[in-house]
Parts: sequence; C-alpha cells; structure tokens
Amino acid sequence: MSKDALAAIRTQVMWNRLIAVVEEQAQSLLRTAFGTITREAGDLSAGVYDVNGNMIAQAMTGTPGHVNTMATAVAHFFKHFPQSSMKPGDVFVTNDPWLGTGHLFDYVMMTPVFLGKTLVAFFASTCHVIDVGGVGMSAKANSSFEEGTLIPHLRIRKEGKLNDELLSIILANSRSPVEVKGDILSLISANDTGARRLIDMMKEFKLASLDVLAKHILTQSEKGAREAIKALPEGEWSYEMPLDGYERELVLKAKLKIAKGKITVDFTGSSAASLFGINSPRTYTHAYAVFGLKAVIAPHVPNNIGSLSCFDLITEPGTIVDPIRPSPVTARHVIGQMLADSVFGCLAQALPGTVQAESAGPIWILSLYSAHGRVPPEQTAKAKRFAVINMGLGGIGGRPGKDGLATTAFPSGVGTIPIEVTETQCPLYFKRKHYLEDSGGAGEWRGGASQIIEIANREDAPFAISAATFDRIHFPAQGRDGGKPGCKGAARWGSGKDLPDKGIYVIGSQDSLVVELPGGGGFGEPSRRDRALVEADIAAGLVSVEAARRDYGYEG
Repeated sequence: MSKDALAAIRTQVMWNRLIAVVEEQAQSLLRTAFGTITREAGDLSAGVYDVNGNMIAQAMTGTPGHVNTMATAVAHFFKHFPQSSMKPGDVFVTNDPWLGTGHLFDYVMMTPVFLGKTLVAFFASTCHVIDVGGVGMSAKANSSFEEGTLIPHLRIRKEGKLNDELLSIILANSRSPVEVKGDILSLISANDTGARRLIDMMKEFKLASLDVLAKHILTQSEKGAREAIKALPEGEWSYEMPLDGYERELVLKAKLKIAKGKITVDFTGSSAASLFGINSPRTYTHAYAVFGLKAVIAPHVPNNIGSLSCFDLITEPGTIVDPIRPSPVTARHVIGQMLADSVFGCLAQALPGTVQAESAGPIWILSLYSAHGRVPPEQTAKAKRFAVINMGLGGIGGRPGKDGLATTAFPSGVGTIPIEVTETQCPLYFKRKHYLEDSGGAGEWRGGASQIIEIANREDAPFAISAATFDRIHFPAQGRDGGKPGCKGAARWGSGKDLPDKGIYVIGSQDSLVVELPGGGGFGEPSRRDRALVEADIAAGLVSVEAARRDYGYEG
C-alpha cells in the first residue's frame, strides 16, 4: 500500500475519532443534565471547532436549531475575548438570541482547548433550560426584555475557577434555580469531557495542531455538497405557506435559486414580525432553512461549516424570519420549524416526485405550571408549586415509497419525555395519550399519524398551560403530488371550549387539558394506495372505515 493511501486512511480514522469525541461530549451532557427536555428529549447540541471558530464536527445527538446556529455562534465570542487572552480552564457563555441559538432559554457554552500552552481547538455545547425569568416559556411578551435575563458574552470560568457572581445572577432570575444550575454545570462538564478526549486523541496520533485535519474535513465536506448541488437542475422556484400566527395570520414566502453550484433561499416578502414571541431570529432561520435543503440534497455529506457554506440565505430585517432586536422570540420555533417545509415546497417543483409532503411542523411544548398567582390564593393554598415541560409530537409527511412517521418531531428531531417522568415531578397525570385516528393525510403513502393527549390534576387545584407553540390549528400540513392534508391541530379544555390563541390559560380543578396534534400530509393520489395497507391501517386504528371508504374507495 502506498504512502498516500496510508495517509488517507489515517486521516479518515482521525476524522471518525473526532466525531466519536463530540458524540461523547453530547452523551456527557445528555446523562448529566437536570432538565428533562435535555435529559429525556435530547434537545441539545455539541461540537468541536478549529482555532478560528469554524465548526469541524458535530455530535449526531442534537437538533438542527442548536447545531446549525452554533456553527456561527463561537466566532462571536472572539469580538469580546481575543484568542490571545484565553487561558487553560477558561469557559465562556452567552444566551443572546441574535448571536446564539435564537432565544434566551439556550445557553451557549464555549471552552478553549490547550495542548500544553498552545490553543488548539474549541468545544461548544448548548441545551434548553427550563426557566430564565421574565414571562417564562410563553409568547405573550412584546419585547425580548420581557422574556427573561440576557447574558452577554462573558467568562463563566476563569482558569478553572467558577464565576460565582455571574452564576448567582442567572439563578436569582430563574424560577427553577436548581435545575438551571445543574444544566449550566452539565454544559461546562460536557465541554471538559470533549477537551480531555481531544487531547488524548492528539497525543495518540502525535498531532501538534488540528489545522491540517480541519482543512481536510472542511474542504472535503464543501466539495461533497457542491457536487450534490451541481447534479440539480438550475432555476428558480417559489412557495408560499400560510401560518396561524398569533395576533394575525402570517405568510412565509420562500424563493429557491440553484445556479453555478450554489443554492440561495430567499424569504423576501414574508410577513412583518409578530408583536408576540413567535419570531425566528436570522440565525435560527438559517439553521432550519439550510437543514431543509441539506436533508434533500446532500444528506450523506457531513454537517459542518464547510458543507453549510454552499447555501446562502436572504432575509428582510423586521420580518418573522429576521426580527430586529428587541423583538420577542421565545417561541421562535413556531416559525423556524416551518422553514424546512417551505424549502421542500420549492424543491418539490425542482425535483418532482422526490420530496416528502408537509409535516406537523413545530413541536408543541407542553409548558405546565401550578396556578399560583393566576387565580385567587385560596384556590392554590394547599397546592404544590411546579413548572414542568412535556412534548407533543405530530406526524411527518408521507414520503416517496414510505408512509410518514407517526408522532415524530420533524425537523427538530427531538424525542419525547415519558409521561412517567412528568408525573413524578408534579401532581398532574395523563388521562390518555394515544394515536389520533384519521390524523394522517390520505395518499398513496399516508401522512404520519398524530396523537391526542389529555392532562388533569390529581390535586383539587387548577393548573396553567402556555399554548405558545401550538400551531397548524388553522392551516394543516399540505399533501404532495395529489396527497391530502393532514388533520389540523386542536387545543381545548376537557369541558369543551377551545383555547383561543397562543396565550396562557388556567385549567380548572375539575377540568382537563386536551390537545390533538396535527398530522402529516399524504403523498401521492390516495386511489393508488395498496388495499392491504389500507386494511392494515384500519386494523391498527389509524384510519376509520368511514375515512377509508371516503378517501381510498375502500369497499370492505
């Protein structure tokens, strides 16, 4: 075997080892985090960066909204802390929505890594903490100042010593200080784990720097993405998507241009920013728009700053996809997690018959609270105080050759939180949680089924729900190539009345909360669906006999 072949094999082994390092970093965070949305649902990200702040590898565990925003977030620290000022044992932090991951609930933790006295890399990680003060996990604020405590780019650990003063400010402004402290320390620890493993790797392979390896990774990744783009037809395609909004209905407008080995997605003409906290900062918009492109065009290419550089984004400041500071942004994924489907709408025209139907879109974060301070005190005098999060997941759109996945988060990819975990944290209990019949859009390939969830209180006391992220109640996921829309979402009191908007509502002591998640759209003409699949859906309780007759012409 030639020296060149051996060198190529060695480089690939080091690349794989680097991915293993960041995966261990992510697993460290996953296993030590206090918040259930991180520990159980995997709402996090972890990555390693070269000395210039370029993301060279990411963990498989995590969400596009975290990973892709962090691709650019690390470099922002250098404006405040030049690399020359950094020391071993330092750690830096921010939760700035416009320079981080899009809202205050995500702390970006960055750790410089030294081999001896030489700076060789950075590790960064983030996760969603349960409370940062302000109005909480709610879209009711009219500015980011009301949404919680913003931590600018600061040093949270200096040469191994924790900045207790900064930590005390963060915790004093949280309703759940124990959980938040646990998550912050877990982020720091996860980066330390990655740093130790990286130094072990560099010593094993006798590397004095990562520069050569990083250049190879980024060059090859960019090359792979550009080759995939060159195989596409050139042209321009547009797609409009109506959204529920908050105080008014909104429109997401996307235009896709493919030319000369590069792709540009342009959201010019999208609605002006909402007065409430559902706006998606540009960093978050870029994360999910590019994810949608890459998922279809180059899913096999590693995700790093090299492959991401092949996609350009155009937005208008002051719109729902590029709100101007201090626009409210807490529930930014209401807009952000619709972006992949808007991009798919363009790609479906460029690549007919190959792009899945629309999905349920944003996950429904079930932010549940005791009703203290929201009702007369005598109603909560003996009630336990609590603040917990669970997840409501809808269905994915039908795909060419496959049905859409049921109750699966797309495009975020987060998991769910077991109901047993939530029930041990608070007096609430789940009266029911099961697939929702006839929720997946009809098609040759059926849309993914959604679910119905009902929650009540074991105590004789009311509780509260923030409906900030409940969407597709008015505009369902659309089908593709003749497929039918999925079912609309719904949220109501168990006694029957609908929740009117994305506000915060009290559920009475003798009442319950009922949510029905949106289903995925169908793909292809329903008349082409195999009869055996229709009968299997009926047997599984996913499709009623009545709907099968109406949508599929079933005669059984």
